Amino acid sequence: MNHPEKNKNNSSARPKTKADLILKTHEFNDIKKTVAILSGKGGVGKSLVTSLIAVMMRRKGYNTGILDADITGPSIPKIFGADHYRPNPDELGIYPVETHNGNKIMSINLLLEKGDDPVIWRGPLISATVKQFWTDVIWGELDYLFFDMPPGTGDVPLTVFQSVPLDGIIIVTSPQDLVSLIVKKAYNMAKSMDIPIIGIIENMSYATCPKCGEMIKIFGESKSEKVAQEMNIPFLGRLPIDPDLAGLCDKGEIEKFNKNYMDECLNTLERKLETVK
Repeated sequence: MNHPEKNKNNSSARPKTKADLILKTHEFNDIKKTVAILSGKGGVGKSLVTSLIAVMMRRKGYNTGILDADITGPSIPKIFGADHYRPNPDELGIYPVETHNGNKIMSINLLLEKGDDPVIWRGPLISATVKQFWTDVIWGELDYLFFDMPPGTGDVPLTVFQSVPLDGIIIVTSPQDLVSLIVKKAYNMAKSMDIPIIGIIENMSYATCPKCGEMIKIFGESKSEKVAQEMNIPFLGRLPIDPDLAGLCDKGEIEKFNKNYMDECLNTLERKLETVK
């Protein structure tokens, strides 16, 4: 049975705007810049890039944190050797763990009884958890909070793009021909939701022969820089396949990494975000 008055009220309701969907972070937080690291597909090293950016920005003197939004495939605690740490809750909220060099981390793996326990949740619960990492975690004063996003353009990226006042995203890709399609999916999602795009960084660009020093392009010639030019967004640089870096990640010692692969990316990140109020 129809209820005219009820229908009338519904028809006159103001549709929600983007501002209506933004959630406030915890009242004790002072987070100056928020950056999401996104990939259009899995397996391109998005968590590695997120971790390296946080490590290097921390070395430059910034207060940094990582919100691990990859709920079903979290790897940030392992990379930092923090997989046995536990957040401290109290009546005010929950506090993230701190790594050896002071990076703050929040991840679902820090809340599980065992790190290899699977997270078998449906989309709404996963999205709700990511929101809580933003609203209920007491990050304190941060210059940068980096969001390590799950691959693709599904529930969690949509939730973060709608619920968090992002200052920009970095797209991680690899050299294969498929890069154009994958990057454009992530690019188009961000553009459709008015999220600034800081640039593209290419991972697994090449390997260096340990005997002769020759650069070996395992996946062929790079397409990422050309794609970035076509979309008129900055190309932030390349990361090689580096056994030393992989070994440090396996041992949870990424904060010991001391090569300069990320310099151009960090400089561009600082320049771009200086203009964001």
